[in-house]
Amino acid sequence: MAGNNHGHTPAAWTGVTIAFIGFCVAGAFVVLANPIGFWAGMVVVALGGVVGLAMRAAGLGMVPKRQPQVQPAAQPQTQAQQ
Repeated sequence: MAGNNHGHTPAAWTGVTIAFIGFCVAGAFVVLANPIGFWAGMVVVALGGVVGLAMRAAGLGMVPKRQPQVQPAAQPQTQAQQ
């Protein structure tokens, strides 16, 4: 994966960082047995995904590469044998 620059954009780094913080918050509140805090952390995890997608839409993500369209090869025509 390192060869194709997967995830090396500001949108990816920001989204993953926000989601990681939300995961840590949710994990801390699981240990503290506080369901409201857990769900608040899960909201932050989802917010990380939304922020990443919004930043990608704003042009801070990786531009998708267009794959060339492969045309099917023409079948050679054979002459009918008489």
